Amino acid sequence: MAEKKVPPTTTDAGIPVSSDEHSLTIGPNGPIQLHDNYLIEQMANFNRERIAERQPHAKGGGAFGFFQVTHDVSKYTKAAVFQPGVKTDTLIRFSTVAGERGSPDTWRDPRGFALKFYTTEGNYDMVGNNTPVFFIRDPMKFQHFIRSQKRRADNNLRDNDMQWDFWTLSPESAHQVTWLMGDRGIPKNWRHMNGYSSHTYMWVNAKAEKFWVKYHFKTDQGIDFLTQQEADDLAGKDVDYHVRDLFDAIKRGDHPSWTLHMQIMPFAEAETYRYNPFDLTKVWPHGDYPLIPVGKLTLNRNPTDYHTEIEQAAFEPNNLVPGIGASPDKMLLGRMFAYADAHRARLGVNYKQIPVNSPKSPVHSYSKDGAMRVQNVSDPVYAPNSKGGPAADSERYPEVATWSADGDMVRSAYTLRKDDDDFGQPHTLINQVMDQASRDRLVSNVVGHLKNGVSKPVLERAFQYWRNIDKTIGDRIAKGVGG
Repeated sequence: MAEKKVPPTTTDAGIPVSSDEHSLTIGPNGPIQLHDNYLIEQMANFNRERIAERQPHAKGGGAFGFFQVTHDVSKYTKAAVFQPGVKTDTLIRFSTVAGERGSPDTWRDPRGFALKFYTTEGNYDMVGNNTPVFFIRDPMKFQHFIRSQKRRADNNLRDNDMQWDFWTLSPESAHQVTWLMGDRGIPKNWRHMNGYSSHTYMWVNAKAEKFWVKYHFKTDQGIDFLTQQEADDLAGKDVDYHVRDLFDAIKRGDHPSWTLHMQIMPFAEAETYRYNPFDLTKVWPHGDYPLIPVGKLTLNRNPTDYHTEIEQAAFEPNNLVPGIGASPDKMLLGRMFAYADAHRARLGVNYKQIPVNSPKSPVHSYSKDGAMRVQNVSDPVYAPNSKGGPAADSERYPEVATWSADGDMVRSAYTLRKDDDDFGQPHTLINQVMDQASRDRLVSNVVGHLKNGVSKPVLERAFQYWRNIDKTIGDRIAKGVGG
């Protein structure tokens, strides 16, 4: 049998090298030569091969696949990606929020569910989680929330007292904390969890009619979770448990899938709905706005180079294609700046030229130069011009994904609606969604968390926090901790 011919090693410039093992020296025992260019290239590249990790969502993994529309929702949106039968290439990245790149996959934490659709009208990104709500409703608090979940300045340790201090002083967190301390706080793996846009978006149809929408990616594998004990055990045995599970499943041909359902609210109903529909700490009850099936997301290809295809992947909610727009959701509006700015800081201003972030549709942009600009730019490089450069087409692409607002400039939360409060929906979650076994695990999870270094003043607030959600649960938690 003939030996397989392997290609010669080269420098990054494509020049063949003499050895993969030995440096250039003066004799076998002599000093290394500075002009050993291949050695210098290898050492210098090694020193620079780590890019800055993401601030939140640093630990994660992902895969490629496709989304196919199975139901006609064209009466709600003209977006090409959601037209009947359309099949679109996708990239997804799953992640934890608080942990660093080397942290265990099985810490109790929300899971990121970020999607990139390579549509015919440009890239459409959705940054979601495995929960339908979030801890806060205003981006002013986002940085503080993330810092409270990360490491202390003095001892560089994560601190439960810091977490509960922030949560109990931020009552709007109650709904998400209830999700977090329940079974969904540690999914069995990424394949067995749902994904939600959480944010409210706008859909616009071909008649310029507007709708408010929420995305629900329901796992076709079924919801499953790890108990706290199972998660703690895995954290000591396999910190990359979720990364490994997804990669291995796809490798053996077990392609995970999710069915997309939408909640759709007529535009005018947002003004009078009993909850503020743009408050990220609230859900829209399915009895008011039932789930409408749209299509199926399937993952069928693993990355071949994790660094270029996953670590350098850049998801940003400001990537909105025609037929899809933003909403007055304050967290969404803040993220529309923050995500793109984070990518510029971490990957460079030309991060959209990295292949995994490049759209598969034509690009006619006036962006010019900057570090790592690798795509050719030709004159004219300014607008307006009379030299044949691209021009905006307001007739074909009118600005229709809009809403009106008026009032004084203020710093305040959303105007309260009929049923708006911070504890009502988590109370419903506990008493109408969870069964008794789930409630017992919730109490056990919270008790275990509060017993781990939470100071007495914060403990007292935590007991009242849970009593505000549900008195019985709060009393059980206080008794379990010994309060």
